[in-house]
Amino acid sequence: MPFCIRILAGILVFSAMTGCAANDLMLKRQGESEAKIEHLIQTGKKNEQRQNEFDARLYDQSERLRAATEQIKKLQDIIHELSVSQDELKARTALQAQQAASPKIEVVNPTSPSRGGKDSGPPAEYLKAFGLYSANNFADAIRGFESFLKTNPQSEYAANALYWIGECHYTLSDLPKAKEAFFKVAGNYPNSPKAPDALLKLGYTLAAMKEKEKSLAIFESLIKSYPSSPAAIKARERLTAN
Repeated sequence: MPFCIRILAGILVFSAMTGCAANDLMLKRQGESEAKIEHLIQTGKKNEQRQNEFDARLYDQSERLRAATEQIKKLQDIIHELSVSQDELKARTALQAQQAASPKIEVVNPTSPSRGGKDSGPPAEYLKAFGLYSANNFADAIRGFESFLKTNPQSEYAANALYWIGECHYTLSDLPKAKEAFFKVAGNYPNSPKAPDALLKLGYTLAAMKEKEKSLAIFESLIKSYPSSPAAIKARERLTAN
């Protein structure tokens, strides 16, 4: 074989060998790249799965916290209602004790002056209605007090009669009428000894009617207007409880 031909053949063989090596290198690098991409994909999937699991746990914990918060709120409401009922029971017991301590002789002695001055005591018509209230005959007591107010609109016991009308309606769970009566006592007779009690019971009535903000506003007004009254003490307790 001539020398030049041998050289040419050698060049061709070298070129082929070089080309194969380059191709092998390229395939190796391509394989490495694909492996890295696959690794990144798998890592991303694992991270996504972990994130989903974390979100699920976080949601579960949030739901448990929400349920626990609702349960606590219900328990607080129950405790609050029990406290309110106890306060009202104490207030009512104190009122009944006060009423029981009041002389009732005029109820059984209608010949006593019915329209005298302060020294003569409450009018007989008022005492008769009050006796019905004391006997828990609330419907008849309401009619008795209303009749008294109709015939004695300027009586010094008008505020008291209106207050007891409110108490009767409150006891009978007629909250709108109780609200109206207590509101009239506080608004029309602000200087009456019954005005602080009327505001307190107005606040209780509004709370029972689920008008919480108005109820709290009434308690604040009571404390501001009659700060040294026993009713103000009860109002402060209600504000503290809320």
